[in-house]
Amino acid sequence: MRAQDCSGRTLAFLGDAVWSLMVRTYLIECGFGKGKDLQKLSVGYVSAKAQASFYDALHEEGILNKEEEDWFKRGRNANAGTVPHNTPVGIYRKSTGFEAMIGALYLEQKGDRIGMIWDKVRTLKED
Repeated sequence: MRAQDCSGRTLAFLGDAVWSLMVRTYLIECGFGKGKDLQKLSVGYVSAKAQASFYDALHEEGILNKEEEDWFKRGRNANAGTVPHNTPVGIYRKSTGFEAMIGALYLEQKGDRIGMIWDKVRTLKED
């Protein structure tokens, strides 16, 4: 399967799972073991607000290439159907775009690039 064969929503669905696994693995490797702590800490990486801010930072620093920006736009512009009540539409769309970009990178077997993005995001969170 190739990223170009998938809808933006499908890419975002996959990207959400990939990103969540990376976050959960990282938190456990950092020594967090209580479910309550893991859930609370993971929100700082997987919430729509967090993902939208990660995209903004990556975009502003010029880290993303044209292909990644295109995948982001594909996810951002996908028909979301419903948006969570506590999340502004713009933030939700931006986070969906971020997830779509991660999903596309995964399908294109660009794990090294996902790792580079993850390292940059971790650096942003630690600052």
